[in-house]
Amino acid sequence: MYTGRRAMAAASRGTALDLALPVPQRDTVRAAVELEVLLLFDECRGGVQRYVRSFGVEAGECEDVVQETFLALFRHLLRGGGRSNLRGWIFRVARNHALKRLAGQRRTARVAVLAGGVPERPDPASNPEERLLAGQRQAQMRAVVRALPDRSRRCLQLRAEGLRYREIAGALGVSVGTVANALAHAAMRVQRAEGNSARGS
Repeated sequence: MYTGRRAMAAASRGTALDLALPVPQRDTVRAAVELEVLLLFDECRGGVQRYVRSFGVEAGECEDVVQETFLALFRHLLRGGGRSNLRGWIFRVARNHALKRLAGQRRTARVAVLAGGVPERPDPASNPEERLLAGQRQAQMRAVVRALPDRSRRCLQLRAEGLRYREIAGALGVSVGTVANALAHAAMRVQRAEGNSARGS
């Protein structure tokens, strides 16, 4: 983790842990929490970065938001906070930090939302016409994703990052049923667009 162990140690000062436990036991708990956060950081960092970027946070500030999110997780666990649905918790906190960062920038222009994913490399065996058609289909899919209602788009992005319905619900503060409906709506719109694209080609 880029912030390092010193940053997590500094973040832990002044918590209830310092008063409740003797020093050796406190150090053991702190080390266990630190390891848990580092493992989650390794597992989730890429997905959190992409999710933060999807809000329009600039690349230079994106890493700061990721660091703030995992330091918040460290403090949360050190205080004895709940461990259920930690991945959902991480994405929810990342979202809050991203929105705060955007508000701080006082942007007046509409925030551009990235559709996510890595553009496919053209198949060297395909001809220029096939590459052109593939590029048009990708552009159409990105437009469909951008046109989705915000909740459906966010659910789709988190699902693409591998989160389960319960984790997405926790990240967005909605019910599992709402997530299921939003994803069904998004899938229907994407399938309709794919059908139109196939008929047009």
